[in-house]
Amino acid sequence: MNYLLILEILYVIILMLVSYRVIFDTKNTTKALAYLMLVVFVPIIGIIIYFSFGVNYRIRKMYDKKLLTNAQLQSNLEKRLITYSKGVLKEGDDNVQDNKKLVNLILKDNLSPLTNNNNVKLLLNGEEKFPDVLASIAQAKHHIHIEYYIFEDDNIGNEIIELLIKKVAEGVEVRFIYDDFGSRSIRKKQVKRLRDAGAKVFPFYKIKLIALANRINYRNHRKIIVIDGHTSFVGGINVSDRYINTEPNKNKTFWRDTHLKIEGPATWYLQYLFLCDWNFCAQDEMSINDDFFPPKEFFHSTEDKHVQITASGPDSDVPTIKFALLQAINLAEKEILITTPYFIPSKSIMDALLISGKSGVHVKLLVPGQSDSKLVNAAACSYYADLLKSGVEIYRYQKGFVHAKTMVIDNEIAIVGTANMDVRSFDLNFEVNAIVYDEEITNELRTAFYKDLEVSTIIDLKEWLSRPTYYRFLDKLARLFSPML
Repeated sequence: MNYLLILEILYVIILMLVSYRVIFDTKNTTKALAYLMLVVFVPIIGIIIYFSFGVNYRIRKMYDKKLLTNAQLQSNLEKRLITYSKGVLKEGDDNVQDNKKLVNLILKDNLSPLTNNNNVKLLLNGEEKFPDVLASIAQAKHHIHIEYYIFEDDNIGNEIIELLIKKVAEGVEVRFIYDDFGSRSIRKKQVKRLRDAGAKVFPFYKIKLIALANRINYRNHRKIIVIDGHTSFVGGINVSDRYINTEPNKNKTFWRDTHLKIEGPATWYLQYLFLCDWNFCAQDEMSINDDFFPPKEFFHSTEDKHVQITASGPDSDVPTIKFALLQAINLAEKEILITTPYFIPSKSIMDALLISGKSGVHVKLLVPGQSDSKLVNAAACSYYADLLKSGVEIYRYQKGFVHAKTMVIDNEIAIVGTANMDVRSFDLNFEVNAIVYDEEITNELRTAFYKDLEVSTIIDLKEWLSRPTYYRFLDKLARLFSPML
């Protein structure tokens, strides 16, 4: 018997089954083709890579614990949210009325209501964020909910943990969700300290050696703090000393990032997200009550900002964050200002930016001078020529590393969140963005953007096109792997 022939036949059968799996499970055509080429032209290793990073486990019961299991209660909640949101929309100012298509999209896809009566504070970098976070935690009376991708065992991380332990001793309920990959430095010592003090702490999606690679693939990239159901924080700044630029360290890289503090009903949806994630990863399920969701009469805003939260992840039926960004781009008539540390756009986002640039909208894109990933940086560079030709201005930040994920649309919409403008954020990570329909906040974010441009260099189209051929080839080569980055 020819054993080699039998092995070859078995491998062909396995290859056909894997190819069937790729085609059946992968919605994105480009990604499907990339994985098919990988498994066909890189024998055995390609199949291993696909099952490590490419399998869409969300179709196979990835995230099945929702906040509401009662269908009637869910239906009643949906009706209340829709009625509330439409009422706020009807009474909203011009900023809200001009962008009601975006409002309705997020309401329909996420059941996230448009809220008014919010105080919103723009926080630039860790030196502005963390003092407000510490002060707000110190004032907590009932509960503190924290969910982070990266929470480091360093100075600021320990300062927050010490305060949380103190609040537990005061009788405040503390619940803490950490990403098991991004926050691996706290897994042993600091998690144990919090639990011993009485805080409830769980990894979002625990890494196990048997499924290490794919579990790393699905990351909880959210950064959420909710205090007593009325105050919340969301944005791009993780808990780490690297985000604080006041430390006297000449060798330290300057980290530029953006966060929001929200006081008002917009906190409801961030609370909802946290509790959904808690019910997924924790061993004690939470339910809705007034301690977690204060009635709207509780809030007495001095600013009356309109805010809407959008979220998506492997549990989403549609990539709501991508759709929201796409709709915002399409609504722009004058100006689009984008800051992102990782730029690997989907085809729809890329087309929307090209159309906006060719239509006379002033589109400006701010990216790092040098990414922390050479492969990601090369893949991003492969998109620049087409954007530059369409009139989009691309700037490279030179002061340090820009990690902010923001967008400004026409002095009307300010978007601050956790989602990068890349395929991973749109398809694989659990992300959350806050959308503020307010001229004042938008102008603050716009001012910060133009201040960042002062320490950035613009890419010249002629010089960019005259780069050596091998650079352009390497960029194009890296782009082939962009669906998997």
